[in-house]
Amino acid sequence: MKVIASTLNAKFIHTNLAIRYLKAYAAPDHDVEIAEYTINDPALNIVTDLFSKKPDVVGFSCYIWNIEQTIKVVQIIRKIMPNVKIVLGGPEVSYDVVYWLQRLSEIDFIVIGEGEETFKVLLDALKNGEETDSINGIGFMRDGRPVINPIRDKVDLRELPSPFRFPEDRDQLSKRVTYIETSRGCPFSCQFCLSSIEVGVRYFNRDKIKDDIRYLMANGAKTIKFVDRTFNISRSYAMEMFQFLIDEHVPGVVFQFEITGDIMRPEVIEFLNKNAPPGLFRFEIGVQSTNDLTNELVKRRQNFEKLKRTVTMVKEGGKILQHLDLIAGLPEEDYNSFRKTFNDVFALRPEELQLGFLKMLRGTGLRISAKQYGYIYTDHSPYEILSNNVLDFEDILKIKQVEDVLEKYWNDHRMDNAVDFITSNCFDTPFDFFQQFGSYWDTQGWSRIGHQLEDLYKRLLQYMNEKKTPKRELAEGLMKYDYLLNHRYKPRKTWWALMDKKERSGLYSAISENSSLVGQAFSELALNERELYKHTVIEKFPFLLGEYISSGKVVPQDSYGLIYFDPTNGISSFYPLKMENLSKLA
Repeated sequence: MKVIASTLNAKFIHTNLAIRYLKAYAAPDHDVEIAEYTINDPALNIVTDLFSKKPDVVGFSCYIWNIEQTIKVVQIIRKIMPNVKIVLGGPEVSYDVVYWLQRLSEIDFIVIGEGEETFKVLLDALKNGEETDSINGIGFMRDGRPVINPIRDKVDLRELPSPFRFPEDRDQLSKRVTYIETSRGCPFSCQFCLSSIEVGVRYFNRDKIKDDIRYLMANGAKTIKFVDRTFNISRSYAMEMFQFLIDEHVPGVVFQFEITGDIMRPEVIEFLNKNAPPGLFRFEIGVQSTNDLTNELVKRRQNFEKLKRTVTMVKEGGKILQHLDLIAGLPEEDYNSFRKTFNDVFALRPEELQLGFLKMLRGTGLRISAKQYGYIYTDHSPYEILSNNVLDFEDILKIKQVEDVLEKYWNDHRMDNAVDFITSNCFDTPFDFFQQFGSYWDTQGWSRIGHQLEDLYKRLLQYMNEKKTPKRELAEGLMKYDYLLNHRYKPRKTWWALMDKKERSGLYSAISENSSLVGQAFSELALNERELYKHTVIEKFPFLLGEYISSGKVVPQDSYGLIYFDPTNGISSFYPLKMENLSKLA
């Protein structure tokens, strides 16, 4: 019997952990073949590939991001392979099972909830020609009516076989994100999250997990993401794993975790700040809202002051990148309240701030009580809200404008120094900058066209000049600083007019004759005249460059800087020209 476990990932770099557990658990009785695609692959292409494999059973792992594309694939499969058994599983179809059975006449079974044992028992029955009606944990249609059998007892996670030892995966480990789980379940009851439905937290065997991580690192894995809903719920467990990863990590490997910020103890952070190699860890922290009433309504316990302490300590340590999440559209969080939430969190200056919109996931408490808060949302996945009793569709669109420019101008790190200055000095609040610029961006039609790196700078400058933004000259100077700082090699063009050619030539001539005028560190580079012209830029700034580099303070006063682009190491270095030397250079 030929069995395929398939899914449509959001991107090629993603891998699906669920179907690998299904394959591992079904072995050796069933040789399950994994077939992964993406949501961008044409449905007919996917079906063509599956058809060529001549399967007897095809199972699909279903989520909000792939269900609609999966349905298209399933419908075509049924037309051309009428005898194949089609099985759906995953969080998107584990709730409202009756709805999916009635909607999708093409499918044979839905595996409900945790699927490893249920899928294997189903395969056993199909292989042996036995009846399937009494198998726990499945739903199916009988005589035109949906049948849902009792849910199966959960498996002992400590006994699950490894999903990482398949030879066919080995060559892809360095090219894709590897997902790993050390626990299932969540201790919290957030009503917008599916994890709140499963009561309690269960752990995998720690020694097996460690062996899997060793195997993954030894075979080239570069990004390993833990999918535990709250990795640090047990401090002793988190500390043990952190220590293990620090002790045995392979250089170049990055580990990502979802942590709960307000329960992270200061001594844990101090340990990481002291012992973790820079870049080894990355934290994802869900803040969602700082509105106390909103958090109470969604049963989310959160101490924002302790969360701030965690984020601040981690940031000051300089070892760990942080990704913070917000959700727009939670109960009783109107536009002004969300503005405050955004500003509260942006003040922490996380490396990434993800602004998402509430999705009414099947099975969650918030979807069940949607009418109470006047929620209107899309009928099909991802069930994103369109409005509620305190947030209308116009408000949603305005916040989407914020999301657009936040991604381009903060999360992409194109001009960190400039945006930090602008949000702190040129607008009432950071949210107001992103909102007003986002609205301008939309009215210009820029959201419908592509852009080059230079376009981002020119469009921001156009906006500030047109709106006569206060301190825009200083902001423009920092934009130049960022542009040059982020180039590995001397740029062939700039988005601003360079200084007068005669003035620049005079400065270069003087420096080539006496490089010590720029400073001892630059003089030690011993550049000849040809290298000087080829690998450096001299630029004028509207603030004291040396002061900014040393202290981060923007002191309004014209100054000059020489930027050297190291052709060997691909980095740029700034050398402020001291004001007392300018007369000598001139």
